[in-house]
Amino acid sequence: MKAIEKKWYVVNAADMRLGRLASPVAKILLGKHKPSYTPNMDSGDYVIVVNAEKIVVSGKKEKDKLYHKHSGYPGGLKTLNFSQLKERNPKKIIEFAVKGMLPHNTLGRKIFKNLKVYTGPNHKQIAQKPEVLEI
Repeated sequence: MKAIEKKWYVVNAADMRLGRLASPVAKILLGKHKPSYTPNMDSGDYVIVVNAEKIVVSGKKEKDKLYHKHSGYPGGLKTLNFSQLKERNPKKIIEFAVKGMLPHNTLGRKIFKNLKVYTGPNHKQIAQKPEVLEI
């Protein structure tokens, strides 16, 4: 059996809509763009997203879109809206959007590790020579 060839792609998230960015990124992570796609294998590529702090949403989602997390204790529900999370940790916004589009099982968790998100224009994977992906 031959080894799966994995490529590296870099995507600039500056002034892009959240869903319009997350959907093709999830497709590349899953490997659906390849003719050798198999749903039970990690045949996707690696994706680097830069400029995560410049992501935008349409309409009133800036204040209406909510992100929840729970500590596990009674009364431990924490809720942030889009603008608060963008201020605090803009990488999480893209990670939540892409993770929701991946399978919710062990394979999905493994595939999610192939996503790298950075807030600025620089990234650490220069040695992998990523190709620029236009979305």
